[in-house]
Amino acid sequence: MEAKVREFLAWQGGVRLEAVAERLRKRGFAATVCTDRAAALERVRAAAAEARTVAFGGSMTAGTLGVQEALKADGKEIIDHGVPGLSTDEKRALMRRELTADLFVASVNALTEEGVLVNKDGVGNRVAAMIFGPAKTLLLVGRNKLVRGGVPAALSRIEAVAGPTNCHRLSKKTPCAVTGSCAHCVGSCPESICRVTTVIEQCPSLSSIEVILINEDLGL
Repeated sequence: MEAKVREFLAWQGGVRLEAVAERLRKRGFAATVCTDRAAALERVRAAAAEARTVAFGGSMTAGTLGVQEALKADGKEIIDHGVPGLSTDEKRALMRRELTADLFVASVNALTEEGVLVNKDGVGNRVAAMIFGPAKTLLLVGRNKLVRGGVPAALSRIEAVAGPTNCHRLSKKTPCAVTGSCAHCVGSCPESICRVTTVIEQCPSLSSIEVILINEDLGL
């Protein structure tokens, strides 16, 4: 019975992802649907074939797929501000370098069924790179990030899931990192990661963005 449940969920996920991929293409994005994480990793490696430098936007999905290790094995120079032990100045310098990488790899906090990308950031480097800078951007999106109900539903997902869980993961001193629920702490919490909100309705005109949709639950 459990295998049947997985089969039915995979069928539904595949149908929904194919539909949103078509809508993403109409909005100027490239879009690829992958059946699982192994297929997604192969797509990333193919998309990175011509890249010399690859930067990362702190994506748990990329970590789960083993993207950084695979591309390093392929001979790519990795730029990652998340390396432990870096000073604030060192992180800032790497974040600037990430904006001019040949390839930038990240994820999104939520993707609407209409094909709109919605994110919240603390620093803004991740969303800045999505909008302009790198020669190409790959966004790895598990089916759990897909929401129905437009931008309001996407923002609700961020408040209910992505914000609290990421604050807990990053050991931030925020109310939501303790309670698991958004406290709308605007202006009262120095370590808030909800400082910049972006809604990308179409692929920016001078950017190349491919959304890789993965028929698995990945990331937060």
